[in-house]
Amino acid sequence: MGDSTSKPHVTVVIPCRNERDFIIPCIQTVLQSDYPADKLHIAVVDGMSTDGTRETINQHFAHDNRVQLMHNEKKTTPYALNIGIRSSNSKYVMILGAHSEVDSDYINRAVDHLENSPNIGCAGGRLKSISSNRKSEVIAKAMSSAFGVGSSHFRTGLVSGYVDTVAFGVYRRTLLDEIGYFDEDLARNQDDEMSYRILKSGYKIYLDTHTAATYYVRNSFQKLAAQQFQYGYWKVYVNRKHQAITTLRQLIPLFFLLYIISLPFCLWVGIIWLVPLILYLIVSLLVSLKLGAEVGEVFTLLCVFPTIHLSYGYGYLLGIVDFLLLRKKQTRKHERLTR
Repeated sequence: MGDSTSKPHVTVVIPCRNERDFIIPCIQTVLQSDYPADKLHIAVVDGMSTDGTRETINQHFAHDNRVQLMHNEKKTTPYALNIGIRSSNSKYVMILGAHSEVDSDYINRAVDHLENSPNIGCAGGRLKSISSNRKSEVIAKAMSSAFGVGSSHFRTGLVSGYVDTVAFGVYRRTLLDEIGYFDEDLARNQDDEMSYRILKSGYKIYLDTHTAATYYVRNSFQKLAAQQFQYGYWKVYVNRKHQAITTLRQLIPLFFLLYIISLPFCLWVGIIWLVPLILYLIVSLLVSLKLGAEVGEVFTLLCVFPTIHLSYGYGYLLGIVDFLLLRKKQTRKHERLTR
C-alpha cells in the first residue's frame, strides 16, 4: 500500500435517498479499506430521505470527521454527485452507490492505476451483483452474465484492460474540472455519459478485474423492469446530446422488442419469421440451465432475461419518441429510482 504520506487524498461521493438498510455497510466498507485513513473523505449526499437514513448516519458516524452528511434538495443522483464533487479538494473523486460495498483494495488499486498512467482518466473494478433474497439471487446471476447484459465488461469481469465504462469509477478531479461534472438533466446513465466524454477527451478508462464492488440487485421483477426501463430511456437522451450511438450493444434490446411487436403482423411470411424467437428461447434455456442451481432457478431465469431485455428496449423506444421525435428536454416522470 505504501506510506500514507505518498498517497493522494480521495473523496468518495455516495448519493442516497431512503437507504437506511444499506447505507451503513456501504460507508463502513470504505472506512475499512486498506487506503490510508487520513487520506479518505466520504461525502454522503442525501436526497431528503424520509425513512431515517440521515438519523442513522448521524448516529453511527457523528464523531468520525471523515464522514460528511450533505443535503440534496433536488433529490436526483447527478445533483448529489456534483454537490459531493464541488465540496471536495481531493486529487481523486470516487462515486459509489448506496446499495454497494467495495473490496478493501478497491480504492488503492484504482488510485495506483491513475498515479502510474497519466493517460487514464478513470479507473475501477468489476461489479459483483449480490442478492438480498432468493429472487434477487437469481436476478444477480442474470445480471452477471453476458447473455443478460451483453458485453458490459465491468459486470462480466473477464479481463483487465481498457473499457468504455466502469460502474463505480475513481476520477481525476482535474479531468472533471476540465470536461464538466455529471449531467444534471440525466436521471440515469450519468456515469455512462461521463465515460463517453472522458474517452472523447482523449483519456482512457481502466477496468481492474482483480478487485470488485458489490451491488445489491433489485429484489423483484417490477423493480428490475423499472430499473432497466430507465437505463434504456435515458440512454437515448445521452445519444441525442452527443449526436452519437455511444455503444452498439444498446440497440439490441430495441431491435428485439420491435421484432416481438412485429410477430402478429408478419407471421404471413412463414415459419422463417419465428426463427429469431426460437433461437432466443434456445439460448435463454441453455444459459438458464448453466446458471440455475435447481429447476426453480432455471424457470426464474427464463423470466428474468426477457424482463431485462424487453424493459430496456421499451425504455429505449419511449426515449426515441420523447427525446428524438417530440424533442423533449427531460421529464420528471422517470426519475424515481436512485443508484
